[in-house]
Amino acid sequence: MGKYTVDENGYYGEFGGAYIPEILHACVEEIQKAYKEILNSESFKQEYYQLLRDYAGRPSPLYYAKRMSEKYGCKLYLKREDCNHTGAHKINNALGQILLAKRMGKKRIIAETGAGQHGVATATVCALMNMECVVYMGKTDVERQAPNVERMKMLGATVVPVTSGNMTLKDACNEAIRDWCCHPEDTYYLIGSTMGPYPYPEMVARLQSVISEEIKYQIKEKEGRDYPDYLIACVGGGSNAAGTIYHYLDDEQVKIVLAEAGGLGVETGQTAATIKLGTVGIIHGMKTYVIQDEDGQITEPYSISAGLDYPGVGPMHSNIAKNGRATVLAVTDDEAMNAGMELTRMEGIIPAIESAHALGVLQKLKFKPDDVVVLTVSGRGDKDLNTYLKYFNK
Repeated sequence: MGKYTVDENGYYGEFGGAYIPEILHACVEEIQKAYKEILNSESFKQEYYQLLRDYAGRPSPLYYAKRMSEKYGCKLYLKREDCNHTGAHKINNALGQILLAKRMGKKRIIAETGAGQHGVATATVCALMNMECVVYMGKTDVERQAPNVERMKMLGATVVPVTSGNMTLKDACNEAIRDWCCHPEDTYYLIGSTMGPYPYPEMVARLQSVISEEIKYQIKEKEGRDYPDYLIACVGGGSNAAGTIYHYLDDEQVKIVLAEAGGLGVETGQTAATIKLGTVGIIHGMKTYVIQDEDGQITEPYSISAGLDYPGVGPMHSNIAKNGRATVLAVTDDEAMNAGMELTRMEGIIPAIESAHALGVLQKLKFKPDDVVVLTVSGRGDKDLNTYLKYFNK
């Protein structure tokens, strides 16, 4: 057990736990009891890794970005999660959890989604496994991520637009939890990020840890050592970041830099910079940093990125930020959009706006020429083309 890993009660330091309504207690306990045994079983591992390889297309490439390396004065490698089937890292977790749900005898899958990538991944694995799928998505996100909504419907999922709150990811989570409360027997809630009641934060991180597992041997092939000097990823709920850093958490020679959504600026109130602005609170079944007012009311978050505008953050990330294991930088809309366009023009890769936030930290760091930097491009930008076009043609 490293000092940054989860303890037997589901806590990362003071963060985590399972704060849930009584009606869901049995559901969560059932998952807590089942998940380790199932994930450690040979039959699960065999099926999971075969699907990752033959269906999702892993390993994803570790690409040396030559022109960007020259610009930022380091050796910059991009971990290309955008190359996965469905276009993001989300498929890694969705495949693992659908196999778990199937082995637990569940018949109906529900999910929440912001940018739509997790919704698409969930709809995809439900089609693959012939399971009923209902995806909750804020009405704001339904509008700004229209291509993903159509993909989910085409895959056979029911997409439910949520009209409460500011109609984004937080509100979609609320509705998914309500649904789960009404159908606890046959329904499995397939959470898309390292958030929610224990064991979800740990389970999602573990299913995403295939990312750092691959980085270890890929960087060894390229640089002769199995660790970089820097790991960089964007963080909303935190699943791609957790997967990127999982096998390096206790390796203190590796610097971890996480990019959260600064929105219009952390001082403007139009932001989703949870770690910078948050205080300890309870949201969606976990104790973590939350953007809230003095009365504990959740402040509505804002980001140009549909996947990062969440007012909380996974407990693993709260813990490593508090203990100084990770440096967390807020990247504004403008910085992210320009960084996304820079990658597009310099390397021919159009990143998701979430991933563009990670690229936005490059200009905030000072590298040495021999620093090996691995940055995770968590998803591709097809879903964001309208947002890019609107932004750059204004």
